[in-house]
Amino acid sequence: MTSPHPYLDTAVPIPIAHRGGAGAWPENTMPAFQGAVDLGFQYVETDVHATADGVLVAFHDTRLDRATDKKGKISELPWSDVQKALVDGREPIPRFTELMQSFPDLKVNIDPKLDNAVAPLIQELKQLNALDRVCVGAFSDARLGKFHDEFGEEICLSMGPFEVITARLSSWGLPKKSFRARAAQIPIRQGPIPIADRRFIEHMHSLDISVHVWTIDEVADMNRLLDLNVDAIMTDVPATLLEVLRGRGLWPNES
Repeated sequence: MTSPHPYLDTAVPIPIAHRGGAGAWPENTMPAFQGAVDLGFQYVETDVHATADGVLVAFHDTRLDRATDKKGKISELPWSDVQKALVDGREPIPRFTELMQSFPDLKVNIDPKLDNAVAPLIQELKQLNALDRVCVGAFSDARLGKFHDEFGEEICLSMGPFEVITARLSSWGLPKKSFRARAAQIPIRQGPIPIADRRFIEHMHSLDISVHVWTIDEVADMNRLLDLNVDAIMTDVPATLLEVLRGRGLWPNES
């Protein structure tokens, strides 16, 4: 068995607050991340975009329209405009460095949503000396490849879409291959195809790959995945996951 990356070197299952807890607070905002930390979460998930002038912000959508009181495409707006937008009409959009520096002990799962966020994220991870406390995942194998090219084994990467398909087929008996990813971060199913089932999870574990499932908000799904020995659950409702894990004696530092 290979040594785990520092991001993954903790007791499992890992509870991860998706967008800081999008079902409880304005998503991807400082109150959300603070709320998750106050509940005892040591891991959060966020997304990053780069503004037109290269400022990296914690935000999910390509545009401001859905989640804020402003409009426009983040990549086409300067930070001076983006910083005026309020999530849910209440909370400003944080810079990525603000998140990382405000919670120096927090581990952060990061999804760079577009190609123009890759270079700024690489630069900030270097400046923050943060490789031990992040894992990068994206819906683009090419995007993830740029982080592997830059950092090699120093960075925790999750599987891109092609690797997930390959891993699913491998779990069904196709020849095994090596994966650069340390984690498979997956939904329960993709369309009609189940992914997070016992066969896939056991196959990933045989390859020393951690399995993280998103985005799980129902108690029944949480319990079923825990019975399958997943390594992490991402949720929009952190308090619900806390109670489920606590009820099973699995909440960190309380077992």
